[in-house]
Amino acid sequence: MIDAAAQSRPDFVRRGKRLEYVTVAWNSLEALVSLVAGIVAGSVALVGFGCDSLIEVVSGAALLWRLHHDLDPSKRERVERITLRIVGWCFIVLALYIVYESGSTLIRHEAPGRSIPGIVIAVAAVIVMPILARAKRRVAAGLGSGAMHADSKQADFCAYLSAILLGGLLLHALFGWWWSDPVAGLVMVPIIAKEGVDGLRAKACCENCGSR
Repeated sequence: MIDAAAQSRPDFVRRGKRLEYVTVAWNSLEALVSLVAGIVAGSVALVGFGCDSLIEVVSGAALLWRLHHDLDPSKRERVERITLRIVGWCFIVLALYIVYESGSTLIRHEAPGRSIPGIVIAVAAVIVMPILARAKRRVAAGLGSGAMHADSKQADFCAYLSAILLGGLLLHALFGWWWSDPVAGLVMVPIIAKEGVDGLRAKACCENCGSR
């Protein structure tokens, strides 16, 4: 194992960039599969998960921008706060969308189609996202970066959403519980809304903005 204390700041920046490139690529694929599968199956939870993946693409791109300006502390701080607020608004909009769509589905008793691609992408995300989150936390600690720490929390958040989504999809596929999909969507809402509010307050940045 590499000793974190022996690594230089440029080493952490390079690792961070590699992680964010992987994040952008993975979440782009995740969004594409989830949105297409969700639209075809009429799954609110899948569409919501796809939208969350797009938010993580935006966040990953912003983190790449922040890492490219790592040696300028004033730019670093500004990018962190701007990114947190933009993503915060995205989360709030996503939470409102899921409340509306899930509520409408439950009222109309609309059953989504079974989605094998949705189940596959949810299983993959449950495995991949915790690994990315742990790696990002190590880089965040090495750089003293609030923005990278917040991004690691988003990866954790994606893993939680994946598990919730997977549970809803499997219940529908195995037992025909059509209501499990919109309910799974509603379970996401408090988690999404909290992350949105924290982002708007730049809370994650303020908790971890020390410099190394």
